[in-house]
Amino acid sequence: MIEVTKESGLWVLTLNRPDKANSVTKAMLTTLADTVEAAATAGVAVLILTGIGKVFSAGADLDDARAGLATDPVWERLSAAIAAFPGLSIAAMNGTLAGGSMGMALACDLRIAVPGAKFFYPVMKLGFLPQPSDPARLVALVGPARAKLILMAGQKVDADDALTMGLIDRVVSPEVLMETARAFAADVLSAKPGHAAAIKKMIG
Repeated sequence: MIEVTKESGLWVLTLNRPDKANSVTKAMLTTLADTVEAAATAGVAVLILTGIGKVFSAGADLDDARAGLATDPVWERLSAAIAAFPGLSIAAMNGTLAGGSMGMALACDLRIAVPGAKFFYPVMKLGFLPQPSDPARLVALVGPARAKLILMAGQKVDADDALTMGLIDRVVSPEVLMETARAFAADVLSAKPGHAAAIKKMIG
């Protein structure tokens, strides 16, 4: 369900559960967290997160959600691992992103998406709190009012509006999604080890 492609300095993590809209189980989230942590230890320069099918991730798998996944600390472990990754992390979103899965994208350094993608985080409707780090990361990207629009008013944001408000950084056709992500990675991959980490630390 999680495919990991390892290239020189670059790992691609792919959600491959298109029949379930790439909804994530606890096992999938654990695998993602383990892999991101391993990439950091191995000195990988770039991580790309993407998915198979028309949805990047619909959030928690329903069966696992009923078993308590919605409030499981594994979400926070994953987003913390991505945020702490010293290289460049890119969410190359092949479609809609929903629910708790928003956290992994918010923790990435860059986010690109296809034109038909939508973004929503229906915690108010479902009666849950967002994962602890997600609101602050969302506010840093879109500001407090727009964060409330998503988290409290439950609004679905389409790709064009997401680009305008700063939630994503580029809208590209599905045919060039990964090509664009790799283009963003090129300078980091050609730099000397540690250079990207130094710049990232300066940015904060």
